[in-house]
Amino acid sequence: MERMWRVIRYEQVGSTNEVCKALAARGADDTAVTALTQTAGKGRLGRSFQSPEGGLYLSALWRDCGGAELLRVTPMAAVAVCRAVERLCGAKCGIKWCNDVVLAGRKLCGILTESQLRPDGSAEWLVVGIGVNVAQTAFPSDIADTATSLALCGYEADRDALAEAILEELDGLRAGLERPEAWRTEYRARCVNMGKAVQVLRGGEARQARALDIDGEFGLTVEYEDGSRETVRSGEVSVRGLYGYIE
Repeated sequence: MERMWRVIRYEQVGSTNEVCKALAARGADDTAVTALTQTAGKGRLGRSFQSPEGGLYLSALWRDCGGAELLRVTPMAAVAVCRAVERLCGAKCGIKWCNDVVLAGRKLCGILTESQLRPDGSAEWLVVGIGVNVAQTAFPSDIADTATSLALCGYEADRDALAEAILEELDGLRAGLERPEAWRTEYRARCVNMGKAVQVLRGGEARQARALDIDGEFGLTVEYEDGSRETVRSGEVSVRGLYGYIE
């Protein structure tokens, strides 16, 4: 049976994720919130997420997700955004592990998944926050070298149409969270880190490595300079290119 999203649209909010979390506390399900700007956007590892005018800020809430499936939600959302952008305006996007969608070597979209966990590790509810740079023609100096937008790359997209396309792709993909093999292949193929030199950042320390593969649960397998290998998880570390955002 097809699941339909209830969509709530705002011009400005503090954070679309926070709005969805408040709705979750009141029992909401299959609900999406969009905004044209955010005043308190959130990123991974407690960072702020800049949300200037011209972007699409979208959060999607649903209830009940198994613990194993929860690990797959963020990469699933990245694939959904890539598919939606490509379908709507023809832009071919990649994915920088683990949660950024990139276009022309720069960040187009960030994704943040938050959840309310049960004792068994499953989620009572989860919220996927997605911020896509759509119409911006300039960015603040601290992100100007790493960020881009659809407009800056020569593409046009209506933000409401893009939100609808992303939600449609999310609906199709979340039905297969228990069996992600088909879209895991797509995630790996879109991952711009593969085979490249990266820095693994953990607890203030940076180690140089080479990205080798994506494992079955979307961890990134890297090989360090001493020949040792490790599979890193998104909640533990950040990965950056050595010579730029993805290089």
